[in-house]
Amino acid sequence: MRLPFPMPTRRSQPAPRGGGYGRRQRPMFGVGGPPQQQAGRRPGGLFGGGLKLRLLIALGLVAFALISYYGNPGDVNEITGERERVAMPDENQEMALGRQAAPKMVQQHGGASRDVAASNAVEEMGRRLLGGLELWMQDKERELGVELHNPYDFEFTLLSDPRTVNAFALPGGQVFITEALYRRLNSEGELAGVLGHEIGHVVDRHGNERMAKQKMFGTIAMAGGAAGGSAQSAQMAQALANMVQMSYGREDELESDRWGVILCEKAGYDPRAMIGLMKVLDEASPGGGPPEMMSTHPKPANRIEYIQRVIKDVFPEGVPPGLKP
Repeated sequence: MRLPFPMPTRRSQPAPRGGGYGRRQRPMFGVGGPPQQQAGRRPGGLFGGGLKLRLLIALGLVAFALISYYGNPGDVNEITGERERVAMPDENQEMALGRQAAPKMVQQHGGASRDVAASNAVEEMGRRLLGGLELWMQDKERELGVELHNPYDFEFTLLSDPRTVNAFALPGGQVFITEALYRRLNSEGELAGVLGHEIGHVVDRHGNERMAKQKMFGTIAMAGGAAGGSAQSAQMAQALANMVQMSYGREDELESDRWGVILCEKAGYDPRAMIGLMKVLDEASPGGGPPEMMSTHPKPANRIEYIQRVIKDVFPEGVPPGLKP
């Protein structure tokens, strides 16, 4: 093995000063030294000028992304009265986007259901829940002392998809549930829980908020790629941004579960039906699905614990009697 410095001879002759640590030799990692010791070093000191430029660009992109997002005071939600950072402050834009995307979503799930009775049941339940939302808004108006109103034109559609157990909502009020999920439900209360949850996504403008966050994280991921200077660095930065966005997605789901509890009761249904709904979803996902940190949805078991806490919080004296199961 070749050592980084010359070995002394048997007579302990001093090593040549040119390659060792003689009294006049400068430290080998110093930034000074005679010109001949600096041969081959790139200008700019320890960091090359190209790296400095990339770091400056990256910092500028991060600063721009954070200021653009967190510097925005947010738009007032016309239903809740709370401020939210969204990509589209105009609710009409949200509704236009939802209507534009709806036909494609319907097509992907085999079209609208041909079961007229079931489709009518979904539509009727949606209208009951919207009536419950109006009651909640009246309570909120008295609490805040402001006037609130629902700007969205909700539509509730049963999809003919017999395999995909799912329900979802588009920005602006387009709410969908598949036949695969509808057929698994055990009560009207569970249907109320599904649709109430999806109404919550629309009310809290989760899709709109996510677009604003995606814009911010997309710029930050671009900054990561600029700093690393390689495609691999950009991919790693994007993967990290995606994981952070997934955590936001899980928060959105829990917020919507809270809406499910609230709207169930306001529409005359026992909110504990939400617990039965989570069991249905758990049974529909054999093997437990992907790890929670890699999913936008919390695991049903964790959601059950959260729903139980919400029920105690919303109804500290117990769930009112006389509600439909």
